[in-house]
Amino acid sequence: MRQSDDAVGVLAGFTVAVTAERRRDEMAALLHRRGARVVTASAITIVPLSDDEALHAATVACIGLAPDLVIVTTGFGFRGWLEAAEGWGLGDDLRKALGDARLIARGPKPCGAIRAAGLSEEWAARTEASEEVLSRLLELGVSGRRIVVQEHGEPQAEFVAALRSAGAAVVEVPVYRWTLPPDVTPVRRLVDSVLAGQVDAVTFTSAPAVRAFLQIAGDSADGVLERFRSSTMAACVGPVTASPLLDHGVPVVSPERFRLGALIKTITDELPRRAVRMRVAGSLLEVRGHAALIDGELHTLAPASMAILGALAARPGAVVSKEQLAASLPRGNDGHAVDVAVARLRTALGSGKHIETVIKRGYRLRVDEAAA
Repeated sequence: MRQSDDAVGVLAGFTVAVTAERRRDEMAALLHRRGARVVTASAITIVPLSDDEALHAATVACIGLAPDLVIVTTGFGFRGWLEAAEGWGLGDDLRKALGDARLIARGPKPCGAIRAAGLSEEWAARTEASEEVLSRLLELGVSGRRIVVQEHGEPQAEFVAALRSAGAAVVEVPVYRWTLPPDVTPVRRLVDSVLAGQVDAVTFTSAPAVRAFLQIAGDSADGVLERFRSSTMAACVGPVTASPLLDHGVPVVSPERFRLGALIKTITDELPRRAVRMRVAGSLLEVRGHAALIDGELHTLAPASMAILGALAARPGAVVSKEQLAASLPRGNDGHAVDVAVARLRTALGSGKHIETVIKRGYRLRVDEAAA
């Protein structure tokens, strides 16, 4: 497939996976708009709030506690909590309990949800980090205080333990819970694609999604982690999401602002930087995940052709033997399979001038000089 230079998106030729459930379609649309090939495989699913007995019990406990402080961690969760309480006939009682308490917000989105509910926050964390909230509370002193902590997808064990150690009585509110999706087949397919080197970036928007992804990967988890360390970019919306990967020694890219739009921009900026660029036979060749750009013109390649081009580009200008090229093919094979793949690659690139046959030795790229 060929496109004119002005029609090629900045992420054209790259494959990006989306593991989120909430806002999955929005993320996919933003990436598509930039030219990426997008794979969606939700690693977790949200338990409906109205069906969640744990939230109902925590709501009743919160109302009975008459809290001094309420920690609001996410706008999405806070709104859902109020909606669920309304459905149970507890809306007025919950709003009164919240209105009588001092509300602490973990960033601007919780602030927006608090104000939309007709309430007001006393203080908001500028860094949007739980650590800043905890430092603030411990500095003010919480001994003897009744505190409600709205969770954000999973228990905040260390945060709650620190408050209790400081003498607070704490009620945890699981405003939404994550479980594995009913059908994990799409995630397993994504795992296989990552292992095969066919995915350039995997996005994560929550720590539970990272853990679920590795759990579903099962015996292949170590291989997936190695791919993340070596070639596939792990893109996380923020440090909390990234923590399970960082614990495994995986380098992670994250935006400075923990927002979906900022995550997409980070991917848009970072992936093209990882492309291999060089001058070949008088043209600028750029090697991407599943495509090549020649002087800005996109050429989408089949996996075997992409494997051959990647192996040649890894040793620019050097002769690569048929044995070495055969080892790079998705299913391996012999010298004849290499000849066929090279012929198809030349056709896909629109010219045979970029790849030189070196008789009885192999093939090489006709490199002019390293591109800037």
